[in-house]
Amino acid sequence: MKAVLISGGGGGIGSAAARAFATVGYAVAVLDLDAGLAEAAAASVRSAGGQAIAIAADIREDAAVAAAVERTVAEFGRLDALYNCAGGTNPKDGTVTEVPLEIFEATINLDLRGTFLCCRHAIPAIIASGGGAVINMSSGAALRGASPYHVYSAAKGAIISLTRAMAGTYAKDNVRVNCIASGRVQTDRIIRTWGTLEQAAQRGPKDGGDPQDPVGRQREYPFWIGEPGHIAATAVFLASDGARMITGATIPADGGRSNY
Repeated sequence: MKAVLISGGGGGIGSAAARAFATVGYAVAVLDLDAGLAEAAAASVRSAGGQAIAIAADIREDAAVAAAVERTVAEFGRLDALYNCAGGTNPKDGTVTEVPLEIFEATINLDLRGTFLCCRHAIPAIIASGGGAVINMSSGAALRGASPYHVYSAAKGAIISLTRAMAGTYAKDNVRVNCIASGRVQTDRIIRTWGTLEQAAQRGPKDGGDPQDPVGRQREYPFWIGEPGHIAATAVFLASDGARMITGATIPADGGRSNY
């Protein structure tokens, strides 16, 4: 049985990925800062007949990440895939001339440092298992010039560059490294901000024709907003033998938003 470590595994996309990886036969280590969310996601996998453990750790802490990888290998005997799903935006993010420096530091630490540390400790374990896959999470914001969230865009853009660099370095070790540039997904965080599509439709479009309005954009581009399972399925594919010839790539899973 193969094993996968999923950071941010207690969140909407992460927990969907835990179930999706388990469905194709992976043992799953669910890593999350919130112990309750990690255990809930792991329990969901186990209730469906899969193998899963919950690990509460802060991916911004080097020693915590090292311990999480060690526990995963101790529990399952191997590590074949890493899905760096942890991260997110900060509502106080903004333009480079206005964003507070503490927001810059917090965002870089979570999105970039966290991904870096997970790769730093998981890749040697994956190599020891004979090779496998790393899937990083970027964002469509890193592919577009229209995002007002400059720090988030910078962090996610750096993840794309890191993905390419690692792919070139670790190919000789039979490790593929790819990246998903996710668009807007109906996670709890997005629903708290915008409401469900049904709720947004009842409110009607925002005054002034806000281009971020989820209802108007969904009518224009029906793939513009996805569900957590859509991103999870992309991650599972990138870890599979079907993606054997894909490495160093950034896959836009944003309903085409980065193109139009």
